[in-house]
Amino acid sequence: MEKITRNKLQGITLFFSILLLFSTACRNEKHPPLQPTLSHSQLFDKVKGAWAGQTLGCTYGGPTEFRYVGTMMQDYIPIPWSEQEVKKWFDNAPGLYDDIYVDLTFVNVFEKYGLDAPADSFATAFLRAGFPLCHANQMARYNLMRGLMPPACGHWKNNPHADCLDFQIEADFAGIMTPGMPNTAATLCDRIGHIMSYGDGWYGGVYVAAMYSLAYISNDIEFIVTEALKTIPEKSLFHQCMQDVIRWHKQYPDDWKRTWLEIERNWSEDTACPDGVQLPFNIETKVNAAYIILGLLYGEGDFYRTLDISTRAGQDSDCNPASAGGILGTMLGYSHIPECFRKALPCVEDRPFSHTDISLNRAYQLSTRHAIQEILAQGGKQEGELFTISYQPPVPVRFEQSFEGLFLKGKEPLNQSVSTFTTLDFEGTGLVIKGRIQGNGPSDYVADLDVYLNDSFIETCKLPLFFDHRKHELFFNYDLPKNTYKLTCKWTNPIPDVDIWMTEAIMYTDRKTLPPLPCPTYK
Repeated sequence: MEKITRNKLQGITLFFSILLLFSTACRNEKHPPLQPTLSHSQLFDKVKGAWAGQTLGCTYGGPTEFRYVGTMMQDYIPIPWSEQEVKKWFDNAPGLYDDIYVDLTFVNVFEKYGLDAPADSFATAFLRAGFPLCHANQMARYNLMRGLMPPACGHWKNNPHADCLDFQIEADFAGIMTPGMPNTAATLCDRIGHIMSYGDGWYGGVYVAAMYSLAYISNDIEFIVTEALKTIPEKSLFHQCMQDVIRWHKQYPDDWKRTWLEIERNWSEDTACPDGVQLPFNIETKVNAAYIILGLLYGEGDFYRTLDISTRAGQDSDCNPASAGGILGTMLGYSHIPECFRKALPCVEDRPFSHTDISLNRAYQLSTRHAIQEILAQGGKQEGELFTISYQPPVPVRFEQSFEGLFLKGKEPLNQSVSTFTTLDFEGTGLVIKGRIQGNGPSDYVADLDVYLNDSFIETCKLPLFFDHRKHELFFNYDLPKNTYKLTCKWTNPIPDVDIWMTEAIMYTDRKTLPPLPCPTYK
């Protein structure tokens, strides 16, 4: 009897010991040890890793940008790399680094005006910068030129590209300057990201910045990816997409291509960006953010593999590995980036990026200074060379949703000059007219295109001939009462050798519909 009792007690003890170990393991997996204390040299090394990783990732993916849309880049296709790769792009195509030089524009504002610089100062710097832009950035510049300030210039009713990835690829600065403080990073993103984005477009920047921030204090990629997502409202589509990728990674831990297929199957539809409607091209934030964390999760801390997977996923395949490389570079630190990559940087580290006066070496110095300022401003402490960070558990930002209540109804080719265009009849609640102004007129010429719906004047579309100043689309309106409409246009100030070319009409309605079958079905 005593033996049985002793055995039972031993069994119970063993059971609770196993339970305790399991419980401890689960806690450690869910909340791995954080490192909120960094020496100055460690902080500087991580800042260097952030900017260097972003530059290297952008360079690695440069040759494949938007060459693989709706398809992955298979393993048998080589991606070139050498010590001269970064220099080659600096010399011959410095515009590749558009995400970095827009990033640095905002860094420069912080340097000039301090951590509390108002949103208008960033918008003004963005407007005055001479770099060429596309999509959400281009439309934001157009809005700013006409006096529409943030957040209105990035709102989806004023910007058809509000959900595009523009801010996602430019938000690195916010995470780099806020070590272990993802909520402060989100506040900076609120101030700046609404210049060009809204909803998912803004969430992409918040999420990327939060991952950078957490990469300073954790060496656990899964924790960084998962914890940073807490800054995004759960009911948002962006959160749901990222959560799916994290879940698929657990389900298929050794097969990134299977997870890529699930992303494509479930999240590749883009009905907002006019350039991606009913096409495999996708510059929308969710899918490209999914490819960032695809590389991070399956790269498992390996710098080369992280860049390679984010690149081979396709679409914006220079910016996605740039974000992944920057986040991982922050976690590893510059000194732990593989030498075969680091060796490509010294020859360019003192060369300013295009359209800026900031080089990599200067970016390292500026962001380190800004990070120290933020650490102290947010309750952290400095003792000699040691910084203790006041860690911020992530909390969700406010909920936003672009293009709410709008559903794609169809797309119709136009392919004609506005001078020969007569009318377009459509039914719905929204309309986008794609096209361009073209020709050999004066560079400061601005065409005035009057748009009418059912013979009622709607607006005069200002169409600058200079590409950097124009709208990305000729006309758009997402706020129409549901009705049948007749669109007509009048070009009121035509000049010789210039034309306005209309390419497509995209129509929206208030409920989701399937396109009609081209021919009857047969039994």
